[in-house]
Amino acid sequence: MVLGKAGWLATLLEGAVRSHVPPVPPPGASGLTSGRARARAYVGHLLRESGLLYGTPATPAQSHDVEGQPPEDALFLAVMGTFARIALDVAHLMGAADGPRREQLLLLFASLSGRVQDAEALDAHLRARPGTPAPRRLWAHVEDALEKRAVSLGGDPVFGLVLHNGAVYADAQLWGRQALDYFARGHFQTAGAARRAYHSAREKALLAEVLTALACVERTPSYATRRAIRQQVEDLRLPSPLDAELKAAVSRAFARRRPVADIVRQVRSAPMRRLVLEQALLASLVDGRRSLSELAFLRELAAALRVPPGEVERIELEVAEFYVQNRHVVDVFTIGDAAGVLGDERVGVIHDALKKNFHRLMQEVRETGDLSVLLARAARGHSLTPGERRRMREQLLDVARVIPALAIFAAPGGLFLLIALTKLLGINLLPSAFRDEEPEVDARPTGS
Repeated sequence: MVLGKAGWLATLLEGAVRSHVPPVPPPGASGLTSGRARARAYVGHLLRESGLLYGTPATPAQSHDVEGQPPEDALFLAVMGTFARIALDVAHLMGAADGPRREQLLLLFASLSGRVQDAEALDAHLRARPGTPAPRRLWAHVEDALEKRAVSLGGDPVFGLVLHNGAVYADAQLWGRQALDYFARGHFQTAGAARRAYHSAREKALLAEVLTALACVERTPSYATRRAIRQQVEDLRLPSPLDAELKAAVSRAFARRRPVADIVRQVRSAPMRRLVLEQALLASLVDGRRSLSELAFLRELAAALRVPPGEVERIELEVAEFYVQNRHVVDVFTIGDAAGVLGDERVGVIHDALKKNFHRLMQEVRETGDLSVLLARAARGHSLTPGERRRMREQLLDVARVIPALAIFAAPGGLFLLIALTKLLGINLLPSAFRDEEPEVDARPTGS
């Protein structure tokens, strides 16, 4: 099963259905008489048990056959597999009628990814022609929509927000609610699904605003940081009015600090208050340090959310324990060591180089074969053939002869490209990044 290869979703769902084991109701659910109530209690329990409470399955590599794939692809497939398990568990606990579970899961994924018309078409197909395979075009539509979500999950690995975990948890909550409604009704109900999706989008917008405020507490973000955050906001693909509101709020946060109490004023429910605090605490752990300003922000956030100090300490211990035990998956989209080595002061120098050479850089990359495609594949961890590696090296050197080298790496995600390419090509690009007086880069391999 390879993400991006036609049929990967069908393979994942077939495996999930084939290997599904009926769940054991969580403690305290045995006294519930309603199947829906038992399923609802189970979903809340499973989100915590599986690790999706923090946006990440605790053991992604073991969830499905994902060995050898880039870590972000493996994580995405593990999340999708966990979602499938949740829906199958819900159907069992609710006593839902037997049906083509694979196609029912496809319908739920269509709804999750915003393909509402495809979800409606699948619902009509399942009711009119039960037992027959869904049209291939619907599989292709949903696969494509999910792949786009996978690409956007990480955002920028160095500068951006730690938004992946909160966004996945919001999706997990939405997924559970949609599955509960679908298997209770026995059919897809568009209006209710749209209402729940909008509620989930509001949760993501709130998380993005809180995490942006956290990113701004120490200093005004650099150009690269602002651009990376804006791209992550764009990748959330929120409904138009909500998207515009969030973008405006993020821009204001870059210009001046907004009181935390104002940001979370509309948070009413205890679960949402806890979610916001958990994600802020998790984000503060990922870079390996906490400044006094960050600690003050977290205390202010907890007070604004009306979370008692004792509860804050308990939540923080839970988050820290999960992070320590599962750092390999929480950090999939971060390159904390690289960010620590290079530092904001060097980012500023790289930014200046990019400003001086941006138009030349874009022209050179456009004129240099398939360099941009190969760079993107290398940065995502995909294997390149010897011929592709040789071609990318030659094209990169063509650009490097004209453009000061590290201008290439000043865009969001650029430091990740630098690290990947240094290992991949054996070129020591770092020294010339900070020498304005030298127009050309030393393109010799390291150690020559």
